[in-house]
Amino acid sequence: MCKECCVARILCVDDDTEIIRLKRLIFEQAGHSITACTNAADAMRILQTQDFDVIVTDWRLGQDSGRSIVQAARQLARSTVPVLVVSGYVDEAFQAAEPLADLYLEKPADPRELLQVLEALLQARPAAAPAE
Repeated sequence: MCKECCVARILCVDDDTEIIRLKRLIFEQAGHSITACTNAADAMRILQTQDFDVIVTDWRLGQDSGRSIVQAARQLARSTVPVLVVSGYVDEAFQAAEPLADLYLEKPADPRELLQVLEALLQARPAAAPAE
């Protein structure tokens, strides 16, 4: 884990519970905190009440779409949160998201690449405003 990033709060959304389990393992071993859900509706409820340092979402979520998650993240006051789409449908996601997401990775993503991309997103995010 990069020293500048410390513990990142990650929202992980995927309708495949095995993928969530694997991402949780990868991210927690790197020292990050994970909140996971399996559909867009739950993700949007969570986004209303919690802040995250990065969102990692699938594009196709059963009957839902990652697009709604990306749009919700961008419409909230915390719209600068980086969004990583990890999907077997990267081309579709890129075109449909007008590219709202920050990065796209093709499934299955190599765990090392996934972690490297996550760390790069965390390092590139804007610094928090100083408290008054």
